[in-house]
Amino acid sequence: MAKRVYEVWKGSNKFILGGRLVFGPDARSLLVTLLLIIVPVIIFCVFVARHLRDEFSPDHSGYAILVVAIVFTIYVLVLLFLTSARDPGIIPRNSHPPEEEFRYDPSVSVDVGGRQTPSLQFPRTKEVMVNGLPVRVKYCDTCMLYRPPRCSHCSICNNCVERFDHHCPWVGQCIGLRNYRYFFMFVSSSTLLCIYVFAISALYIKVLMDDHNKGTVWKAMKESPTSVILMAYCFISLWFVGGLTGFHLYLIGTNQTTYENFRYRSDNRVNVYNRGCLNNFLEVFCTKVKPSRNNFRAFVQEEVQRPPPLPSPREVEPDDLGGDPRSKVEDDLEIGEDLLKISQRRNIEEIDEDIRSRGSNGAPHNNSSEGGDSVLGSDHRAPTIRSDARHSSWGRRSGSWEIAPEVLGNAANVTESRSYVTPKDAR
Repeated sequence: MAKRVYEVWKGSNKFILGGRLVFGPDARSLLVTLLLIIVPVIIFCVFVARHLRDEFSPDHSGYAILVVAIVFTIYVLVLLFLTSARDPGIIPRNSHPPEEEFRYDPSVSVDVGGRQTPSLQFPRTKEVMVNGLPVRVKYCDTCMLYRPPRCSHCSICNNCVERFDHHCPWVGQCIGLRNYRYFFMFVSSSTLLCIYVFAISALYIKVLMDDHNKGTVWKAMKESPTSVILMAYCFISLWFVGGLTGFHLYLIGTNQTTYENFRYRSDNRVNVYNRGCLNNFLEVFCTKVKPSRNNFRAFVQEEVQRPPPLPSPREVEPDDLGGDPRSKVEDDLEIGEDLLKISQRRNIEEIDEDIRSRGSNGAPHNNSSEGGDSVLGSDHRAPTIRSDARHSSWGRRSGSWEIAPEVLGNAANVTESRSYVTPKDAR
């Protein structure tokens, strides 16, 4: 049965509901974040907001305090869910490197089987134009692709993420192109929620001081210690979520990411992405969120194995393309034998013509005719040249066939060593 993409996903993400929800590998930390939000709000509604329901009579507007707290908390949780449970902008990894980027460098060779073959070189970086300025992008060995501008590989999720900002452990997900807007809204909304709980808790302390004539703040605080605890908790939380909100407001205004700000802060680089403060805010909040590049619920398509890239004829000589060395040696030996036979046949024909010319001149040679026939019809054959006297062309750099000098020398010796057979020997 064919598997779905999320079942064979090579990243470290966790999927639930059949791949419909995508989390990071540290999704368990999301439970801590939920507790830090829900538990204080429940305590606030029970021990603070509930006592303020009738404080603003006769319209019972005190109920609005309880309703706002609940609705605003639900809104924060929805933003948290949209931040952590969706694809942050993962770029699908390739199954093989981009072959069009391969280059064969003849100056760098590798010794394979006793031969020098050109080394396969792959450019680690290349430049692309962004707003009329060159930007260098790097090649990712894990995902086997050139990362788009502002993309980075998250070592925790093991994915390349578009417009990578950072990996947030509090939401258990990378923050990238597709969820940065929701992340900022979650952080800023959490800041507002802290301010709201702090303010209402302080209001409840004030109500206790006025209505019950407790006299001093200390007596009112003893009457409602829960309000004091909530105020302290919200004050501490404001240092984190409030400071994070201010920092990201600065990043949005200058069109930077957290990764770029920390990495290139000391380089004094020109920010090619900065379009002005207003346009930068419009880019983050008023543009359509791009659809995901991944369909995690799709069935995996079996990809046909592609052969490795081969060098062009100009870059590599024919002998460097590889092959079975034994077959090349056998071919060389067969060609050498054929050339030797041709050489022998030509010498025999020259001898036959010499004998016939002598017969036509009337020279008395008793063994001429028989000798000629014996030469042509003799059962004696030239001794076979041993294989160790042959030399193959395996390992040569040129593309032409050459015959070793030893082979030609042996052929000449065989021809010259032939003797004419006398009639007496023929009998």
